[in-house]
Amino acid sequence: MGLLSVGTISIERARELVGQEVGLSDWRVVSQEMIDQFAAATDDHQFIHTDPERAARETPYGGTIAHGFLSLSLLSTMVFEAVPLLDTAGMGVNFGFERIRFLAPVRSGARIRARFVLANLNERPSGIVEINYDVTVEIENSLKPALTAHWLTLAMPDRSRDG
Repeated sequence: MGLLSVGTISIERARELVGQEVGLSDWRVVSQEMIDQFAAATDDHQFIHTDPERAARETPYGGTIAHGFLSLSLLSTMVFEAVPLLDTAGMGVNFGFERIRFLAPVRSGARIRARFVLANLNERPSGIVEINYDVTVEIENSLKPALTAHWLTLAMPDRSRDG
C-alpha cells in the first residue's frame, strides 16, 4: 500500500512532499491472459507477446513479454492504489508524459510495481492542480526497471462542493 496510506491529502501537505517518494504500489502479476487481452484491445499480436512457444524459440526472453504500453497503462491503477488524491479534487485525469523509457522486458508471469516521486505541483487559477510524478515501474527480482516516465496528471476540483 502507498507510503501515505492512500486516501486524501491537503495541497499544503502535497507541497511539502515535492521531491519525495509519495507512493509505492502493490506487486501485480502481468499474466499471459492480460497480455493476450491487451493484444486483442490494441490489435498488436506480434508473436513476442502472444506465442509462448515461438517466443521461447526465437527470442532471448525465454517466452513472451508484455507490450511496453501494457506496463505503461497499468500506471493508472497503480497510482490509484498508491498515491493519495488531493482533498479538494473530485477526480484525477491523465495529462500525458514528457519522457518514457522502456528499459527491460516484462516477461509473462512477472510481477511489477510502481514507485511515485512527486516531481512538481502547480496550482492553476481555475482550481485545477497539475501534479507531475517521476515514476519507476520495477520488475520483481530484476536490477533494471521495466520503465521510467515523467507523468503529468491533473487533479480536477470537486465542483459538487460549489454552491
